[in-house]
Amino acid sequence: GGVELIRKKEQKPAYCLTTSLLTTSEGKKMGKTEKGALWLDPNKTSVYDFYQYWRNIDDADVEKCLRLLTFIPMDEIRSLCAEGGAALNNAKKVLAYTLTAQVHGEEEAGKASQAAEALFGGGGDLSNIPTIALTPADIEATGLKVTDLLVMGKLSKSKSDARRLIEAGSVLIGDEKVTDVYATVNEGDLSEGVVIKKGKKGFVRVVKA
Repeated sequence: GGVELIRKKEQKPAYCLTTSLLTTSEGKKMGKTEKGALWLDPNKTSVYDFYQYWRNIDDADVEKCLRLLTFIPMDEIRSLCAEGGAALNNAKKVLAYTLTAQVHGEEEAGKASQAAEALFGGGGDLSNIPTIALTPADIEATGLKVTDLLVMGKLSKSKSDARRLIEAGSVLIGDEKVTDVYATVNEGDLSEGVVIKKGKKGFVRVVKA
C-alpha cells in the first residue's frame, strides 16, 4: 500500500494513521461539493472553493471538524462552539481558515478569506475569487454569452443546464438577476472584471487575459 510505496521511494520508514470515515451529522460522507469531490490539489478544487466548503458546513458538524481536523486546543474549540448564532459563524470562519492554511498555506488562506469577505461582506479584494481570463479567441468563440461563461467558469455542466439556471432565476451579474437566456456580458466591463453568481455560493470573476 501507500506506506510500502513511501518506504521504497524515500528509503525511510513510514507510518499510517487511520480514522473512521468522516461523515456529516446526517450520516452522509463528507467531501462532496456542487462541483464534485473536494480535492487537496488546487488545480482540481480551487483554494477559494476549498475554503468555502468548510465555511458552509452544517452548524452541527463544526465542532466535530475542529476536533478531528485541526490542532486547535480542545478548550479553545469548546469555547468557540459553546454558543450558536454569530459565535458559531465565527467558529466556521476559524475552521475554514485553519484547514485552508494547513493545506495551502497562510497566504492562500488569507486570500480566500478576503475573497469571501469581498463577496459576502462588501469589502476585501475581489481579485482572489475564482477567475477566468478570456483571450480574444475566447471572446469571439463565446460571444460573451452568459450561458457560455457559466460553463467556462464551471458553474454549470452544460449550456442547457446554464439556461435552466437562468430560467430559474439563479444567475446574477453583480447584483442584477439575469432573466434572458441569450444575455451577454459587456466586453468593456471585463477590464474591471465581471462577477457572475450562481445562487448563494457559486461565483466566478470574468476578466480579459
